[in-house]
Amino acid sequence: MPFPNPIRAVLLDMDGTLLDTETIYVGSMFAALADLGFHLSEPLIHSMIGLPGKDCMDLLKAEFGERFQLRAFQPVYVAHRTERMKGGIPLKAGTLELLDLIEAAGLPVAVATSSNRANAETNLAEAGLLTRFAAVLTRDDVELAKPHPALFLRAAAAVGVAADGCLAVEDSHVGVRAAHGAGAMTVMVPDMLPPTDEIRALCLHVVPDLHAVASLLRASRDSRG
Repeated sequence: MPFPNPIRAVLLDMDGTLLDTETIYVGSMFAALADLGFHLSEPLIHSMIGLPGKDCMDLLKAEFGERFQLRAFQPVYVAHRTERMKGGIPLKAGTLELLDLIEAAGLPVAVATSSNRANAETNLAEAGLLTRFAAVLTRDDVELAKPHPALFLRAAAAVGVAADGCLAVEDSHVGVRAAHGAGAMTVMVPDMLPPTDEIRALCLHVVPDLHAVASLLRASRDSRG
């Protein structure tokens, strides 16, 4: 069987998992910083993936010191992001298949995202997905963000299922740590970062896309009759 427990609910990360937006955000950040005369190193980029925006800004301040001014950065970043997203919010491969399967199986599903509520609801609505979730849990709903498990614990509580009965799907290292720490059955679909040995050990499965997650969910239900 692909999972140790029956799946009673599904918890999904948003950026990089459902929405193909992480590369947009990183590319926009690269471009904005370059416009302002800063160079973003690869290790710093990697450390930001999956973190809330405020935490990313704190990392930039720590890296660049007083030269980095959020008031100057923010409008330049937003302009680049808007340009890259003018064609709409792109979905990751398999998003609709997985959501259709979850709905057909009658499983409650929630989003657990490091984004703030305004951005999460706006992007999910623009992508045509907002109404498909029983709950949307965001950075605004917890005191401690990913990699702390609080967000996944809140999401599990919101759908009325203990975390160990939830399938959690993540793309980032911090997200995997959070889902595993909550006790959820964690699957990673890597986006910008491949799993390390440490991250792979925290996952039940590492698969290439959400189509593969859907296949795992079908296999789990078939194996339990």
